[in-house]
Amino acid sequence: MKFSIKKITPYLIAIVSFIVVALLYFSPVLEGKKIQQSDITQFIGSSKEIKDFRKENNEEPYWTNATFGGMPSYAVSTYYPNDFIKKVDAALRFLPRPADYLFLYFLGFFILLSVLKIDWRLAIFGAIGFGLSTYLIIILGVGHNAKAHAIAYMPIVLAGILLVFQKRYLLGFVVTALAMALEIAASHIQMTYYLMFLVLIFGIVQLIEAVKNKEIPQFIKSVGILLVAVILAVGVNATSLMATQEYAKHSTRSKSELTINPDGSPKEISTGLSKDYITQYSYGRWETFNLFIPRFKGGTSREVVENSELISFLKQSVQKGLDVNDANYIMQISSMYWGDQPIVAAPAYIGALFIFLFVLALFLVKGKLKNWLVAATVFSILLSWGENLEFLTNFFIDYVPMYNKFRAVSSIQVIAEITIPLLGILGLQALLNKEISTQIKLNALKYATIIVGGLALIFTVGGTGLFSFETEMDIQINEQLTGYLDAIVADRKSLFYGDSLRSLIIVSILAGLIFAYLKEKIKSVVLIVCFGALVIFDLGNVDKRYVNDSYFTSARNVEKPFTASEIDKEILKDKSYYRVADLTKNVMADGSTSYFHKSIGGYHAAKPRRYQELYDFQIAKGNMEVLNMLNTRYIVIANDKGEKSVEANGDANGNAWLVNKINVVENANAEIKALDSLKTKFEAVINAKNIPSNFVANYPIDSTASIQLISYKANALTYKFSSTQNQFVVFSEIYYKDGWNAYVDGKLTPHYNVNYVLRGMEIPKGNHTIEFKFEPTVIKTGNTITLVSYFLLLLIPIGWFFVDKKKKQ
Repeated sequence: MKFSIKKITPYLIAIVSFIVVALLYFSPVLEGKKIQQSDITQFIGSSKEIKDFRKENNEEPYWTNATFGGMPSYAVSTYYPNDFIKKVDAALRFLPRPADYLFLYFLGFFILLSVLKIDWRLAIFGAIGFGLSTYLIIILGVGHNAKAHAIAYMPIVLAGILLVFQKRYLLGFVVTALAMALEIAASHIQMTYYLMFLVLIFGIVQLIEAVKNKEIPQFIKSVGILLVAVILAVGVNATSLMATQEYAKHSTRSKSELTINPDGSPKEISTGLSKDYITQYSYGRWETFNLFIPRFKGGTSREVVENSELISFLKQSVQKGLDVNDANYIMQISSMYWGDQPIVAAPAYIGALFIFLFVLALFLVKGKLKNWLVAATVFSILLSWGENLEFLTNFFIDYVPMYNKFRAVSSIQVIAEITIPLLGILGLQALLNKEISTQIKLNALKYATIIVGGLALIFTVGGTGLFSFETEMDIQINEQLTGYLDAIVADRKSLFYGDSLRSLIIVSILAGLIFAYLKEKIKSVVLIVCFGALVIFDLGNVDKRYVNDSYFTSARNVEKPFTASEIDKEILKDKSYYRVADLTKNVMADGSTSYFHKSIGGYHAAKPRRYQELYDFQIAKGNMEVLNMLNTRYIVIANDKGEKSVEANGDANGNAWLVNKINVVENANAEIKALDSLKTKFEAVINAKNIPSNFVANYPIDSTASIQLISYKANALTYKFSSTQNQFVVFSEIYYKDGWNAYVDGKLTPHYNVNYVLRGMEIPKGNHTIEFKFEPTVIKTGNTITLVSYFLLLLIPIGWFFVDKKKKQ
């Protein structure tokens, strides 16, 4: 019994340590405060109708009309049936957000280090260092929770794979299956996709070793076990994956039918996102040194510079006659960041300590683990350069499956966020290994100090003379305000010098501690504890520059971030069903309007493709006929002074209307261009490929005909129709073939995609009830696969255990 307690004590200490550090870093959560995350604020607006429906009806709508005119809720907020893996995840994330994600970072990396048999004390500090990486902290600050969630489970997936290749097959199978299921459930496909690259590189290294050592059968066995584990992990997430995949075919991540741009020029043909959009956030080559020196490229626009030359310059300029408002505006647009990306929330600082240990490990660690981690690190950094290494990026965009589905190629540095600290800790563990001679260790220390310390010294002493520290915008401002360029460059140089010196000091301290240990001046435990203290000091202080207590506010402000304005209140007096266009905001990047109204815009990274195209071709150009057909009854505008007002649009077409003529066009180009001049109240346009066999192009005018919406729910709409003639009705609802069904008097009836994004159908003469119901079959199919996968996930390990036990007996 004593042995068992002793055996689990390190793990208990680790868990308690991770809880304490997570809560201390995000200490305002102990006061009941919550972090204000910009992306989550937008999400709250976008998901409001879904949550209200869920609360009122105790079921999922699977659709919302509050964003982009209407879209499936799969990509916004959905609770799937029998989603037991989410309950496991909830149990692991028991701390208040975002401390729960930080704890998960720590726990996941600790499990990985433990599988690699790292000293438990070193594993604790290594895990804390991984979790405090600035990139991992800043994504919590801005609300990229799904990304953080997926990253946190990556190390556990790797731990499971390593267990299998260590021939601990049953445990490895279970860990891989559960961790991969949790990874997929985190719902950030881009991060899971990057994990695949890391695993593929590992597999290639293992295959090479297997060929060398003539162990191909063992390799095949390990891969087979892992494939079964991954298939089951995919299976338990079948409902969400299938629903997401179904929506992806209709999103901006899919191939467009259009071959022209809004200005009429030829469109770049792609099965995914455009190259410009994919590479918009490309890491600069020199910017890679941010991993080692935090503000190598200036940090962010929000950097605080002590004794700022820019502030002094602007104050003097005001005294000389510069308008105060102009000075404030210049200060507002001035950015300390001078890198290649449009904007950054923080540098991706991994830590001078881990960079030093990574280089140290190159000379100390031998074998396939090092080969894997070095190869993956180089791969990650090269691809993160994006347009700055165009030939490689273009190759992956053009030829590697799914690579063109994701934007912000700089995000692939997440691989380096794992591999650099992992190899660094392996290097420190090697230093503690008595089987490696002291001379080899001293040589490794010497080389690492010369390389890493030397770089830091060069940048500290002469780095400010190596770069211009200016941007094109600085030069433009300087043309209007002479002296501006000198001031902002001086501030950037100050940041560069300060952080270069900081990294030099940190590397020198760690090198000194390692030297003292190798000379037997201090014990290993002192080295480990000092390393841990340095990690927390180094990364913790940089992190606090970007995510600190000021990010937190009262829980109420986070949970209800939007307050109805007088304009909102005025609009909300209208209790009918309509849409609102708030043209004072970036319509296609605004979730706030959806909080109160059915918006023509929204906030999402994967917007409905046809709706995005409708916006680009028509709404952005101010086509009122298109706004009318979307039943946009209220339009919010602002005057030159920024004062907002609302205009009631009496020309809105309503929820549904009868048209007399259907114009047939040959392709998507003609379809969207037809909207340029379409009189939407009287005619509609349809693509020839959507024409039914009994198509009728013209319908008689019936002055007595009527159609009225009599019941509205997010996933069900009911209309009353009356006419003495057959009629064609256009509905101001977004067409989505994978789920929406139309019924006339209870009988399933075909409906069609008209006016590029809307629904239309022929209704026979007489009095009828028309119902639209969202009935996605993907949910039922996915749920069946999910239940079978859970059954196998339980059955296989249990059966395996008893078979192994019987063999041993």
